[in-house]
Amino acid sequence: MPAPLDAIDIKILELMQKDASLSTGELAERVGLSQSPCWRRIQRLREEGYIKGIVAVVDHEKLGYKMQIFAQVKMTTLTEAERANFYKAINSIPEIQDCWTVFGEMDAMMKILAPDVAWYQDFIFSVLLKLPGVVDVRSIVTLGAQKSSQAVPLVARQFR
Repeated sequence: MPAPLDAIDIKILELMQKDASLSTGELAERVGLSQSPCWRRIQRLREEGYIKGIVAVVDHEKLGYKMQIFAQVKMTTLTEAERANFYKAINSIPEIQDCWTVFGEMDAMMKILAPDVAWYQDFIFSVLLKLPGVVDVRSIVTLGAQKSSQAVPLVARQFR
């Protein structure tokens, strides 16, 4: 069972979500610890799975991916083996950024990066509709992002 997070753990996670390139010394100074205890806390947060990884956030538009599209996918009933093949397939397609199983009329929702509409049309017929079990794709093309964040709220908002 992971240890409960205290105020310093939360501050470390908050700072790292904003800028993971901060050194342990910089983090320690900002949270009011010396470097060694701060490093031990970071290691514990990694070991307990609070920190899943540290990555660089790359600007997709600078790389030519001008569109973000949410594709809702309808599937036939899949066996466990077919479902495993579907997951393996989507994990091998870099343009599919995220994929969620959803309740409702559709079975999965994917966030896809695309350079343009013509490319995406080809992607639907050449890739998405050839995935195991996929029988229908409905797309939502985004016009622009007013907010885009990978940061997780560290304390749940209270409403009562």
